[in-house]
Amino acid sequence: MGAKAKKALKKKLQKISTPLPVSSNRESADFLPLEGGPPRKLPEQKSLEKGATVLYIGRIPHGFYEKEMEEYFNQFGKIRRLRIARNKKTGNSKHFGFIEFEAPGVAEIVADSMHNYLLFEHLLQVHVIAPEHVHPKLWRGYNYKRNPVDWVQIERKKQNKERTLDSHKKLVENIMKRDRKRKKRIEAAGIEYECPEIVGNIQPAPKKIKFDDE
Repeated sequence: MGAKAKKALKKKLQKISTPLPVSSNRESADFLPLEGGPPRKLPEQKSLEKGATVLYIGRIPHGFYEKEMEEYFNQFGKIRRLRIARNKKTGNSKHFGFIEFEAPGVAEIVADSMHNYLLFEHLLQVHVIAPEHVHPKLWRGYNYKRNPVDWVQIERKKQNKERTLDSHKKLVENIMKRDRKRKKRIEAAGIEYECPEIVGNIQPAPKKIKFDDE
């Protein structure tokens, strides 16, 4: 080994054995680099909401409703309340809902396990709701056993409704108006067709045929 090589090797050994400079944030550093340099600190991770018990669940597939959700999520812990947002008029699901567990901390475990979980071709969106962000009216009107809308009864009432002379007159006028528009469309299309005449005389409303409730 030549003199120059020995001198270079000596400089490298001195550089490696030189102590690191003392930094003001050295004590708070998470780790020090092996080859020297300033100390580094890991990025802070978001702390879990230890007292959170409420979960938001989005993209709920069709058929996965209150009963099915309770049976499925009971494997993580006891459920206090469960609610799926539904249309007030039709009662259909809006495909998102909320679950509240009794034991605190269970919500974080469910969110970590079920977020982006593929269920019936839907990726569930599960997020923890912090206690201070839970709306006080979230569980208003909560009813687990929801009664479906009785459309048969609604149509029965509509059919059995008594019509007055004015309502019957308005009904006939609407029919005549639609008939005139239909004739204009047929003529514009170049089709030769004689539409049957509709008698527009206003007569007393005919009696409605009532259906039994049974």
